[in-house]
Order: sequence, then C-alpha cells, then structure tokens
Amino acid sequence: MKSKLLYWSITVAIAGFLFGFDTVVISGANQPIKALWGTTPLFHGFFIMSMALWGTVIGALFAGIPSQRLGRKNTLIWIGVLFFLSALGSAIAWDPYSFSFFRFIGGVGVGASSVAAPVYISEISTEKNRGQLVALYQFNIVLGIFVAFFSNYLLKGFDGGNDWRWMLGVEAIPALIYTLMVLGVPKSPRWLLLIKGDEQGAKNILSRIGIENVAAEIDAIKNSVKSAVKENIFIKKYRTPVILAFLLAFFNQLSGINFVLYYAPEILEKAGLASKESLQNSIAIGGINLIFTLVGMYLIDRMGRRQLMLIGSLGYIISLAMVAYAYYSSASPTFLMTFLLAFIASHAIVQGAVIWVFISEIFPTKVRAFGQAWGSGIHWIFAALITLLGPVVIDVFAENPWPIFAIFSAMMVLQLLFVLFMMPETKGVPLEELERRLIKE
Repeated sequence: MKSKLLYWSITVAIAGFLFGFDTVVISGANQPIKALWGTTPLFHGFFIMSMALWGTVIGALFAGIPSQRLGRKNTLIWIGVLFFLSALGSAIAWDPYSFSFFRFIGGVGVGASSVAAPVYISEISTEKNRGQLVALYQFNIVLGIFVAFFSNYLLKGFDGGNDWRWMLGVEAIPALIYTLMVLGVPKSPRWLLLIKGDEQGAKNILSRIGIENVAAEIDAIKNSVKSAVKENIFIKKYRTPVILAFLLAFFNQLSGINFVLYYAPEILEKAGLASKESLQNSIAIGGINLIFTLVGMYLIDRMGRRQLMLIGSLGYIISLAMVAYAYYSSASPTFLMTFLLAFIASHAIVQGAVIWVFISEIFPTKVRAFGQAWGSGIHWIFAALITLLGPVVIDVFAENPWPIFAIFSAMMVLQLLFVLFMMPETKGVPLEELERRLIKE
C-alpha cells in the first residue's frame, strides 16, 4: 500500500517536472529569440520572457474552480494536455505573437499544476509523510529545471539558428508520458467525500492508501466541515491562512530566484563568462538546486517547515549580499559562482522545499483548492512581474547589476522577521487539527 501511495504521488509530482522544465527552458532561447525578432527590452520581457508566467497567474488563480468541480485528478489530466500543446506550438512559432500564445497556454498548465498537484498529494497522504510526499512536487520542479538547463546545453548549436525550437519542443515527450500516467491514479478521497458526497468511494481509496481505521478517518474528515454552505477564502475566519500564504509566496519571489533562473546565462556573461561557459554554469545552478532540494525533502518532516525557513533565510541574506559584493567589487567569476550557488542551495532547502507543502496544509479541505490557488497566484504574479522587468532592469544596470542582488538580500531580512514572528509550525499536525488552530470562527 505504501508503494502504491508513493507511485501515485510520484506520478502526480511529474507535473512539477513539466512545471520546472517549461518555466526555465526559455533561458536558453532568450538571446537567440531576441536576435531573431529584434525585440526591445520591454517587448522582449513581456511577450517573450514573461508571457508564460502571465498564463501561470491565470492558471493558478482559476485552477481552484476545475479542481473543486471536476476534481483534482481530471484537472491534472488537462494540465498534461496544455503542456503538450504548448511545447509543440512554441517549437513551430512563426512570429513573437504566436510564440507568446503557445507559451501562455503552457503557463496556464504550470499555474494549474501548482494548485492541483500539491492539493491532491496532501489529500492522499498522512501527517507522518505529508511533507516528504508533497515535497516530491518541488523535487520534480528542480529536476525539470536541471534537465532544461542540461538539455539547452546539449542542443546549443544542434540546428544552427533553430536550436531554440528543439529546446522548447522536446518537452512534448515528457508531457505525453505524464498525461498517460496520471490517467491511472485514483481520485482524491477528501474530494470524493466532501465535494461529491461519495462516502463509499472515499472509503475504498483510503483503504488502498493504507489507512488502518478508515471509519475514524472518514469521521475526522466529516467533522472538519461544520457547514455545507459554500464559502470564499476572503472572509474573516480565513484571514490567518490567507495572510500566511500571501507572505510566504511574496517572499519566495522577492528572493530573486526566478530572476536568477530565467536570466542565468545573461547575468553570468556579465561576470565575464563566455556564452558556452555561462550555459555550463547554468547546469551547475540546476544541479545544486536538485541536490539541496533532496536535502530539504529529507529535513522537512524531521526539522519542520519553520525551522528550515529560519536557517534558509540566514543563508539567503548572506549569499545574496556576497553576490552583490562580487559584482560591486568585480570579484572573480569563481567567487561570484560560489555565492550564487550558495544562494541556490539556500532556496532549495528553504522556500523550495516548504512553499507548496505549507500552503497545501494551512487551508481547510472545503476551501483548500481555492486557498492553494490564492497562494500560487500571488507567487506567480510576483514571478511574472520580476521576469517582465528583468530585461529592463538588466539594461538599466548594464554596467554593474550589484544593486539588484542587494535589494533581494534586504527582502530576505524581512522574510526572516516573518518567520520569527508570524509563521506557525505545521510538521506532524493532522490537516483537521491545523484547521482548528488556524481558523477563527
């Protein structure tokens, strides 16, 4: 039964692989597309680099609706279809506008997956393994990022000026595999019970998951819902989880993680590295991200979410400050890369491991999909804004980008204060107990 649960969790978490691959693969196509279509910094930032992220915002904000009505599983199937269409369409795009359209629908898939996948996994797991299983989603995100960087490196020069098309199109293969695999996972037992009213179906799946006392689990889930009245998350009693989700997502992006991942080759070239060297170092960034995400997954159910955030916030502050200093003082590329990789490691252990787990835990079952959509939506709005403004900011600080990283470091000081004074620990707490603690009637 444990092996079934792990298999289902891994299958759904592959949506995270597509998420990671789709969002970062554009870094290899960034400069070739700029040269091909002669775009201005603002046009390039909006239509080429950030359009997928605006789709992600839409996908994240509205994914709660199909997740609630169609179910977590059916939503995950459609996510795979969107990824597949986006990969093929981006590869054959004939102008910046068609390219933007296909990147946009891929972004919708990314945003929707950041809602449906963590919610699904949190609802089929137990308090003992929930952190690690939901963190499989984050692991797959960074695996996708690593593979995208590596794939871009291998395909560089593969087909002359069209190598960027292969970089983007290759995603269609894992997208098709994921879509076929997710057809075989069961529906969420909590969704079946509370949304569809199918108690027997919920019991069957809980038994397959390995719950020993199914009747008690059914009662606990039922008792967590005191009213059948539909509610939105922006009422007074949900204020605490709404604020927590907002701040966690806000600080995730104000660390500068997407700025680094999207523009890694370009900002590394500014440190004196040649084009091919910058792609090689992008692989190092993806590799460190992958390794330390595994560390975060190992620690998240041992040390807890809050403890990881405390340690990682200090890592953020120091590493980003040193990256800023490296640019300011024109330090060697090795010095810069050391602290840039330390920043990536800090993110992987802290926000990378925590964000999707924490947001999927703090909202009650009857509004969990909408709560996840809220947190994910905030995350992607700021990701899109940072990516949109990236080319403009890089152009403004063309001589030396040190102020950018100094600002990111200052934002992480504020994150540390948030963790110290506001963030609760959710490790080892059943979802229904968390509801009692965080929801004020």
